[in-house]
Amino acid sequence: MTTSDDAGEPARQLPAGRRAALADYVGRHGQVTVAQLAERFDVSIDTVRRDLDQLDAEGKLIRTHGGAVSASSVAPKDSDLDVRLRMQVEEKEAIARRAVELVPDGSVVMLNGGTTNLAVARNLRGHRDLTIATNNLRVPAEVPPKAYRDLYVFGGSVRSITQTTTGPVSFQVVGNGEQIAVQADLALIAVGAVSVEGFSTSNLGDAAMMAAMMDHASKVAVLADSTKLGRRLFAQVAELARADYFVCETRPPDDIAAAMEAGGVEILTP
Repeated sequence: MTTSDDAGEPARQLPAGRRAALADYVGRHGQVTVAQLAERFDVSIDTVRRDLDQLDAEGKLIRTHGGAVSASSVAPKDSDLDVRLRMQVEEKEAIARRAVELVPDGSVVMLNGGTTNLAVARNLRGHRDLTIATNNLRVPAEVPPKAYRDLYVFGGSVRSITQTTTGPVSFQVVGNGEQIAVQADLALIAVGAVSVEGFSTSNLGDAAMMAAMMDHASKVAVLADSTKLGRRLFAQVAELARADYFVCETRPPDDIAAAMEAGGVEILTP
């Protein structure tokens, strides 16, 4: 059986041509499963898996459990951290470099979960004497040891898919069980979506944790790459005016930028 895809290319092709067509198909559709590709290209699931492995190794797409995503697409909701680590890498690095300029040496900083804040952690290499508090379980391994004096990880329930904890923004005193509230100079909050209605994310627990971090910081910087702009996800984190700074690799669309500036938010780009 021979079919054609929606751009007119034949589905049955020699291996190199099939892989090129497969990569193009993933790029145009953003996210696909192995079963969808096997049916689309009229080949076996094992053949699709081999093709995806090779295309992933060549950097033409990102292999996921059960399928693939385009490296340039918006990360699927609640996708594995290792998948998101490979998406919008240059944009996140640019955002991180700009964000760490807001961090004075000797300050207290909160970082929430997400791959953008892992880039922030790595870019603190020039800083010294920081106190860092985070719910991001990957941050301790990413922050250069010379950058901080003390590093704390908030306790709570662990979300394995994001490698974060959700719980109170406080620490328990050993022995008597009392909770000590904390206060930061700056909270760097990476969000999943930004619209004129505000900042949002896909998980209620994450949203509560982000909002609590904002409430325990003197200044708030929200971080998001341009794929997050103009989107709204399930759980509202805060209105735009809750942030003091918004850091993105590019200026937001006019409606979002105007709403931010009306709320007193300073927009920062590389």
